[in-house]
Parts: sequence; structure tokens; C-alpha cells
Amino acid sequence: MTTDHLAGDPPPEEATEASADRAAPADAQAAPSAPGSPADGPGAASAAARPGDEPEEAAPADAESATAGSPRPEAGGGAPADAHAETGTGASGGPAPADAPGQTPGGAGAGSGGRSAAAEALAAAVRAVESGERSAASFFNEPRPAAPARPRAAAAPAPEPSRAPGPAPVPTPVRPVAAGMDGVREVLTAGGAPEALTAPVAETLGERAAEALREDPWQLLAVPGVRPDQADGFARALLGPECGPGDERRSQALTGWLLERAALEGHTALESSALRAALAKVSVPDPDEALRAAIAGGGVLVFQDALEAPAGARPAAPDAPDDEEAEQPVRVLLGLDRYALAEESLADGFARLISTFVDAHESAPDWEAAATAAPSPSAAELIRTAAAHGLVTHSGGEAARAEPAALVAAAQSMGLRVCAAAHSEDGRRRLAAEVGADAAVTVAGLLAGSEGPGRDEDGALAVDLIAVLDAPQLDVESAAMLVESLPDGARLVLSGDPGVLWSAGPGRVFADLVAARRCPQVVSRTPDPGPIGELVSGIGIGELNQVEAPGKEVVIVPVRDASEAVHRTVQLVADSVPRAIGVPSEQTQVITPGHGGAAGTRALNAALKERLNPGPGRFAGFDPGDRVVYTPAPGRALPGTVVSADAEGLRLECAGAPVVVPREQVGDLVRHGWALTAHQAAGARWPAAVVVLPGDAAAGLTRAWVYTAFSRGERHLSVVHGAEAALPRAVAEIPFKDRTTRLRTLLQTQTPPTG
Repeated sequence: MTTDHLAGDPPPEEATEASADRAAPADAQAAPSAPGSPADGPGAASAAARPGDEPEEAAPADAESATAGSPRPEAGGGAPADAHAETGTGASGGPAPADAPGQTPGGAGAGSGGRSAAAEALAAAVRAVESGERSAASFFNEPRPAAPARPRAAAAPAPEPSRAPGPAPVPTPVRPVAAGMDGVREVLTAGGAPEALTAPVAETLGERAAEALREDPWQLLAVPGVRPDQADGFARALLGPECGPGDERRSQALTGWLLERAALEGHTALESSALRAALAKVSVPDPDEALRAAIAGGGVLVFQDALEAPAGARPAAPDAPDDEEAEQPVRVLLGLDRYALAEESLADGFARLISTFVDAHESAPDWEAAATAAPSPSAAELIRTAAAHGLVTHSGGEAARAEPAALVAAAQSMGLRVCAAAHSEDGRRRLAAEVGADAAVTVAGLLAGSEGPGRDEDGALAVDLIAVLDAPQLDVESAAMLVESLPDGARLVLSGDPGVLWSAGPGRVFADLVAARRCPQVVSRTPDPGPIGELVSGIGIGELNQVEAPGKEVVIVPVRDASEAVHRTVQLVADSVPRAIGVPSEQTQVITPGHGGAAGTRALNAALKERLNPGPGRFAGFDPGDRVVYTPAPGRALPGTVVSADAEGLRLECAGAPVVVPREQVGDLVRHGWALTAHQAAGARWPAAVVVLPGDAAAGLTRAWVYTAFSRGERHLSVVHGAEAALPRAVAEIPFKDRTTRLRTLLQTQTPPTG
């Protein structure tokens, strides 16, 4: 690889080991408003459960990573002076950096000073089981370790006297609990759970939360962020010797929890074999019986989806009975009702749009004239196809976004009620430049009623045609809401880049619709321009090609470990890119595979804040001028800037609009935003992007992740490369992390193939 570092780059400083716990206080996780629960206590939420965090496609760089916390080799001295090098290759070339596994944020002893004795005992028991010193059964059957009595909360009844240490007492009959929040607080205290869980428990379990927890302590698992080991400790504290791994309440709660976790990774259902295996891993003695009980109780739905016969399968004998001829392999799926109903509703909605569309022959000349005047052959093809069908898919890269915009403009010229929806506010602004501000909306704003044409007298969206860009970002529930809102006879065009990551929420709507082949599909022939477009186009077909970058459009920065990756990233954003490329720091976005790890978003944001906007973190770790990302709902990431803070909360400016985040929600909903994950960055673009590929993220890389991250920069892409051969291997061999869904099967069952 030829090297030619950016003009005037100074030699990098000596690489030093950066501890992730040094980055944590500068991020939202350390905010005073966040629950102060011990790391192993009930309710201590893992970072992966926070709104907007990276789901399945994220690299395992967080605290639950297979490599997190493993020993790291010492850095081998400073990087060479030409480490910031331009290359005419893709990111696969160059010297092989010595990667270093990431470290667990906070270290082994982080937060231990604030743990209760019960939490310490629980943590010790969990470690003993994980290390093999104790069996999973003994974890439940042995007496609970002694713990000093907890002081009673002020709002609780008269305090009980201190008891001498001893085994857990036999449960006594349930006492009447105080009403409302006081009752929830009392139950949590009795089970050793932090009081900070009071509000989440009440919100999740409703008015009878206290009674529900006393009757079934494992219902604590329904609260976001609570893990099975924490719920087990809570149940053991309340139930004593009666608590065991085979308790039916535990099995049912764990079944629901596993399906919810699967949804966070994008699945709308799980195969029965996978769910049985997952139940066995959390020490459920009889997974089959647990599944039968969950199905009988109505908490889990069971489906049989037909599978395509494998190629070369033996045909049925000529004299075989009819039922034998019709025999087809099936798979048994289990899922939660909310996702099952969403997929079924979406399939019904797609079928309704196809069947209720009536081709208006009298307007055919207008559509043909619009197609003739289209700016490109692909735009003309899309206009002609949408003229004759109620449901159409359109695939293409960034340059192809002009084609659905041309369709919307053509429909506007014919007097139709039209709307164009994008995933992000940045996408909406780019759409507005082509179709006008009145027609451009975000999907979230359209569904919330804050943007768009409004509803007609029947409650349907007042549109004749709607084009949804960034369609791969539609999760199954949002897509179902959108399709249910469309009137009969309306045209729906779903447009997107098939190479990008799927939605942050469950489902793979766009991919399933394309695979089902139940509507016309238009594939753009408009390539993305420039060296970045050429590089990304190659990645899309599994090739990490060499590209010529005479204007330093693509720059590769090889690094040896995560510490050097953080240092070089800061240098790029703060100095090299502004000086050599002309893109200021505030228009450069850093993208990294995960939130945790020594080069995750937390570590990078801490380092970038210290360089670009140092301050004491006057409000929950934030200062005026900080770049942040606000996640008002899972899957929605709104970049913004901190303006100020007052008694009402943290005041932000997001896409030019003021936003006030209440004080108690800042720790959960706001992160520093100089560095994002690829899921958070999807649907938006910046003049420059710096993609960080640390060695400890290599196992989580996929072609879709690389494609999404590399395509976020408009003028410039820098790749801080420490993943060695994992990068070209991911591009060539790992297209995506698959998801189990039912939409494709439902569509193929309900809708005839496209003619």
C-alpha cells in the first residue's frame, strides 16, 4: 500500500492504554439522574437495553462481549509518522495492526463500593455458577447468604428491628401493601432491588404492580434492563426455600423475556428448537414443559410456516394419496402476540393495497408524459410502474433517491395528494429540496400526526400516493401502522438501498417484501458517483475494491490497538479533516460498531468532548455546545446540540427545533453524539465520516454494517482500521445477521405472485 499522509499531519503522540471506565463519567451513563443501582443488583440495566442502542448487527464491543475484559497486550510504542495515510485501495490493504481486545467499561471492580451485601452475594453466586464452581441447581436450592437488614424507606410502615444474619425465613402470608408507589417500593426493598426501579415497575406492571410482584417475583423481568440472574435474586429474597429453577412462574417469565430479547435483535419469532435451547441455557429444567405452559397460558403464540422444498427433493410417487402429495416441510415458530399481529396486519394491508387499486386509464397519457419527461431512464420506469400498481418496491443507492422524488413531483403536477417520507430529519431535509417542504415528512412525524397531510373523515391519511424512502429502516410495527393508515386505492412505493442495515426494531419488512415477489420491483441503474460511491458499490456485491482517490476522498488510517484508534480518531476530527479536506469538526461524524469497549461510542465521545468542548458536565455530564443524540423512542436517533439546562431539564436543538428533555429522562434518552453506531447513523449523511474499526469489533462486522457506515460520508471517508483481515472477510462472506420473521411466508400465502 502506498502511503501519503494528509498535508501537514504531525506525528502522532505515544499510544497509551485508554481505560473505558475513564470514558464513562463523560457520557450519559454516569448522569446523576440515572438509577444508581449496583452493577449486579436487580434492575441494573445493561447498556444494550437503552433506547437507540445498537441491536443485533452491533459488534460485541459492549460489556457482554466475548472479548470484553480480556487481558490486553501492551502497546508497541507510538504509531509511525505516516500513519494517517491515503490509499488508492479499499480498507483491506496496508500493514496488519496488532489488535487488542476491548476492555469492559469500568473494570472488574467498578461500582462495587455502592453495592449492598445482597447484591454482592448475588454477584458472587453468579460468578460461581459461570465459572463452574457451583451448579445452576445449587444456585437456587442452597440457602440465601446472610445479609444485614436494610433500613426501611421513610414512606414504609414502622421499621422492623434488625435481625441477626441467617438463612432466608420461610415466606409468611402476603401482607396488605401500601397503595400505589409506596407498595411497589416496599416490595422492591423486601426483595433487595433498588428503589430506582419503583417508577419503571409501576409503569410496566400497572396499578396492581405490588401485588403482582408478590404473587410472581419474576414479573420483574418485564421491566426493561432487568436480567434473569437479577430477577432470580429478587425472587429468592421474597420466596426463600420455595424458590427453584423449575418454578412455572419463572419458566413463563423467562420465555417472554427471551422473545423480547430476540425482538431487540430483530426477530419477530423464534424457531421452537432455538427457544428450547435458550431456556436450557438459563437453567429451566424442562424447556418443553415450559413452552407448553407458556402456549397454554396465552403468553406465546405458535405458528407453522411452510418451507420451500429443497432443490432436488424427491417428488411424490405417482400413486401417492393426495394428502401425501401435498405434504410440505414446515417450521414451528413461537412469538409474542404484538409482533405476530403486526406482521399479519402488515401482510393484510399490503394485500389490500394490491387488490383495491384501480388503474385509472383516463390519466394514462398524463403518466406517460411524466415518464417521458423524467430525469433518468430509471425514474421513467418507476413512474410508469407506479402508474399501474398500488404497491411497488424501488431499490437503489444514494443517487437513486432522485427517482422517487421525480415520481412525487410528477404526481403533484397531476393534482394528486402526495407525500414523501424519510427515516431521519436529515433525509427529510434532502427530500424537501427536491419535492418541496410541504410534501416531505419523516415516517415518525407522519404516524404521530405532527407532519404531513393529516387524515380524512374516515381516519385514513389524506394521500393518493406516498413514497417511503429509507424503507429498510421500517420495523414491522411502524410499517403496519403506516399501511393501516392508507386509504383503499392509494399507491405505496417503498424505496431504499438493499445493502444497508435493517431496522433497529424487529422485522425486515423491505427485504421480506422484495423476497416474496408479490409486487413489481424497480431496480435503479443510477450508480453513486465518486470514489466513495465506487467503494460502497463494490462492498454491496461483496468486494472490497481498490479505488482511486486523488482528492483524498477515501483515507485509510491503520492502527494497532483501541487506544491508538481513539487517539487517531480525535486527531482526524479535530485537525486533519478540517485542515486537509475543508470539512469542519461539527460536520464530521464518527461511526463505530458498538457503545462499549475501549473504542466504542462512550470512549470516543469522552475523548472528543475533552478535545472539542471541554467542560465539567454541569448537567448530568453535558455542557452547552455538546453534540448529542436524543432517542425519544427505540430506533429513533435525533442528532442535536445542548443549548442550556434549567429546572425543566436539558434543552437541546435538534434539526433546528427546540427540545426539552426532562431531568429524570436525560440519563436514559440522551448520549453524547460525536460518535454514533451505524444504526443510529442510518438514514442520514454528513460531509465527512470517520469509521472506526477496532480489533475487538471484528467478530461483529457484516457486509451490511460496513456498507452502511462507509456510505454515510458525502465528500470524505476516513477509516481508522484495526480490524485486520476481518474487514475483507466480513464484506466477502457475511452479508448480514439473519432474522427470523414471518412476513414473507404470510405474503406468499395471501397474495398471488406478480405477473
